[in-house]
Amino acid sequence: MVDDSSSASLSQAQPATASLVWRELRRASNWAQLIRFGLVGASGYVVNLAVFWLALRAKVDYRGAAAAAFVVALANNFVWNRLWTFRDAPGRLEGQAFRFVVVSTGAFLVSLAILSVLVRDAGVPELLAQAVALIAVTPLSFLANKLWGFRAAQG
Repeated sequence: MVDDSSSASLSQAQPATASLVWRELRRASNWAQLIRFGLVGASGYVVNLAVFWLALRAKVDYRGAAAAAFVVALANNFVWNRLWTFRDAPGRLEGQAFRFVVVSTGAFLVSLAILSVLVRDAGVPELLAQAVALIAVTPLSFLANKLWGFRAAQG
């Protein structure tokens, strides 16, 4: 037997969600924020690739180089996202920093998997593979930071 109440509430939730998404897509402030995030991300991208390249030149394994680059870029990106991209987001520094680290660590783990597959299985040069892996995780990182990382604490 099908529970009609759960089917009805699911069908009502879908139009409401679509309406919310459409409304948020039309909001200019969200596009401006996405552009700021992209510019901060571009600076972090350059920082990450520079540290990665330097670590490779120092004969660090590409996975270790990616970890070192992640740590340096993490600090760069948090400061700029906190001060500029999500400057209007209410909330305590500690909570935002914790959530940013969680989001960034998740994105790093995904990018590390992509990097490893590209280098090990596809034979892509390490620096190019790192560049591709970073680009691949950017949308995930933006959405997670917007929806959770820099939101106000609830309760």
